[in-house]
Amino acid sequence: MDPDRALRRLRGEPVDRIPHWEHLSNPEFLRLMSGLDPYEHPRQAALKTLEQLPIDMGGGVPATDDPIEPLAADAAYGTGPDGSRLPRWGSGVSSHWEWGSAFTSVEQALAYQPLEHLDLRHAPIVAQLDYSRSVEDLARDMQGGDLPPKGGPRAEHLKGGSFYNTLFMWPLLTFGWEIFLELAGAHKAEMKRLLADFACLSRKVFQAAALTDINYFVCHDDICMARGPVCSPAWLREFIYPYYEEFFGYMKEVGIIVIFMTDGNPDLIADDVFACGADGLISEPFGNYEALARRYPDKMLAGDGDNRVLMSRDRDAIERMTRRMCELGRRQPRYLMCIGNHIPWNVPPEAVKWYFEFSDKYGRLE
Repeated sequence: MDPDRALRRLRGEPVDRIPHWEHLSNPEFLRLMSGLDPYEHPRQAALKTLEQLPIDMGGGVPATDDPIEPLAADAAYGTGPDGSRLPRWGSGVSSHWEWGSAFTSVEQALAYQPLEHLDLRHAPIVAQLDYSRSVEDLARDMQGGDLPPKGGPRAEHLKGGSFYNTLFMWPLLTFGWEIFLELAGAHKAEMKRLLADFACLSRKVFQAAALTDINYFVCHDDICMARGPVCSPAWLREFIYPYYEEFFGYMKEVGIIVIFMTDGNPDLIADDVFACGADGLISEPFGNYEALARRYPDKMLAGDGDNRVLMSRDRDAIERMTRRMCELGRRQPRYLMCIGNHIPWNVPPEAVKWYFEFSDKYGRLE
């Protein structure tokens, strides 16, 4: 693991090999690579594994080495603190996807006033912050201490930030899918009002990030599904992208690399997202990365790897996929290898090992 190599790659500078940005939550792979029990020593197992791999961004290292109660080897679900049934995620469980359960009608959503609900530290959303706080206070939290001088240099080593609720996620998580989509299609004036208010919350986060010394920022909004955008490109241009241009602009003004993250197929949104000022895109393997690389040879891209290929346990197919990704990385100076749809707990650990072995074979640039 070499975070500085990732930073050089984000900037399009020479590197010795193509770095990886991986979302890894596969305890049996950690066991295979580290020789440690990932439940007895979760942090040590992750660190020892990453020492051996070019995962220069991501990797998912637990904060402590406190033992974890293991789930059954084939258990797809576990139990949450409140006794609820939750999907498995790595060594433990994930969260729910019951967003918007407090809203039972579109009328309730229409009456909602986001600016009257700023303390969201315990709200059923992902970005749980107190948005009544000042931009400077939020920035100090991100920085982890005193703020650097304005106009000062970026951090010398890889140092980033991220925000899950860039804009699209706000009404989706607050109201749930069905009510959100009804608002988007049938109540456009009200949708504009709600998004303008939600944007006030996001604006603070982006302004705060611009006060820190981070050198990259990941802007997350799941505006796509496997077949493309949730809403039409025209709808996104009217309701969402003007705010992206503003938010990304705060980053660009101070030299922070802007990376946009979305699930699904990003082919139909890439042009607009890059036009809004994004420097890079990370997404799932449903898009045409070859075409994106041809259109945007100067942009940072991460993705194209597919965990379904790893799940096949077909060594030849895994080699073909990895070689294709490495060939793309040789042509695209800011490409990072990534299994875009994640390396979860049920991917065969030997298949993950093959992927990295083939990456070592084909991904070296010197």
